[in-house]
Amino acid sequence: MKNSWFIFGLIISIILFPCISNGARILVPMDNSQENHLKAYGIAYWVLEQDEEVEWLLNYRGGSFMFPNNQAFQNEMVIRGVSYQVISEGEAIRILEEISSPNKNMDVMKLEVAPKIAVYSPKTAQPWDDAVTLVLTYAEIPYEVVFDEEVLNNDLPKYDWLHLHHEDFTGQYGKFYAMHRDKKWYQDQVREFEGVAEKYGYTKVSQLKLAVVKHIRDYCLGGGFLFAMCSATDTYDIALAADGVDICEYMYDGDPADPNSNQKLDYDKTLAFRNFRLRMNPMEYEFSNIDNQARDRSLKEANDFFTLFEFSAKWDPIPTMLTQNHESTIKGFMGQTTAYKGRLIKSDVVVMGETRSIDEAKYIHGTFGKGFWTFYGGHDPEDYQHFVGEEPTDLNLHPNSPGYRLILNNILFPAAKKKKQKT
Repeated sequence: MKNSWFIFGLIISIILFPCISNGARILVPMDNSQENHLKAYGIAYWVLEQDEEVEWLLNYRGGSFMFPNNQAFQNEMVIRGVSYQVISEGEAIRILEEISSPNKNMDVMKLEVAPKIAVYSPKTAQPWDDAVTLVLTYAEIPYEVVFDEEVLNNDLPKYDWLHLHHEDFTGQYGKFYAMHRDKKWYQDQVREFEGVAEKYGYTKVSQLKLAVVKHIRDYCLGGGFLFAMCSATDTYDIALAADGVDICEYMYDGDPADPNSNQKLDYDKTLAFRNFRLRMNPMEYEFSNIDNQARDRSLKEANDFFTLFEFSAKWDPIPTMLTQNHESTIKGFMGQTTAYKGRLIKSDVVVMGETRSIDEAKYIHGTFGKGFWTFYGGHDPEDYQHFVGEEPTDLNLHPNSPGYRLILNNILFPAAKKKKQKT
């Protein structure tokens, strides 16, 4: 009798063991229990590269990730120092049931395909770092570098996500003339930009940059995802609004600017901003009044914070994805473009992070055609005031940075948007 029960139990175990083993899942928590939030995004991306879907549990423990259990996945997380839990299929079902409850502001977003990423960056060396390339490299997420020639050669449709950082699309070389015109890096940049403009038949760099802006606009219109930080945000819209208007002084393009530039701006062409005024002084390190620069703010480093808006996960999944974090209040950081005056933001733009006390938006999002765009003010989320020539931030010292997490939310967003192709 004992042998019969033993054989019966053995048979049941043989039948059930594959289901239990294969059904187990890995949960990567993204609340304060996570040892390395930034590399966790790299794990999610890497799992997608292995042709495995990832479930992004919006608002569950800080926006956790869940995917099938696999020893190779566990090994990779150990190597990268990412916290994880192996849970049973029953526990996974319980989590999904909790998330699906109408009383819970949570949802599940399936990530299906690892997005192909491009970073817009000049070929010449620059005396500052790029927060996005820093965090992509740290998180071990692959990307390719493109610049004006690749954009004008119509390479952008090859990518799902395009990043712009600390770029000046107005043709004024970042308005660094007053402070840095004698520096080798500045002179090299002028030569590079003028050479590319001549190659493509443009007499001015401002014309070259406008053509680039329009190609990027069309990329977004066709379904691409655009993410920009710092001065790439406001100068992008300025270039669109100033189409056909000379806003550059003689030291930038050889002839004077149109004195009536501000009266000729067309705000209907912009993505995010309206009713702004240009700063026409070529010696001033500022492009327009869009930027809530230091003299407009009552904040210092000690009290400079912005708050993430809480969206309905079930009704507003896109801004919910883009604001996943283990912190809702995030320390501010400056840049050539630090943040945006609320009164100059178009009414259809979604404000996702703000400092309401001074009517300042830090993190905004919108749709354009079939595509999406996100603007994030400031230069480096872990360096309050990053100066030209400073050393790059060491993200080994900031593995749980909530400010950098917002960048990586944008990296994964196209994985949810794009459907897997059938073979």
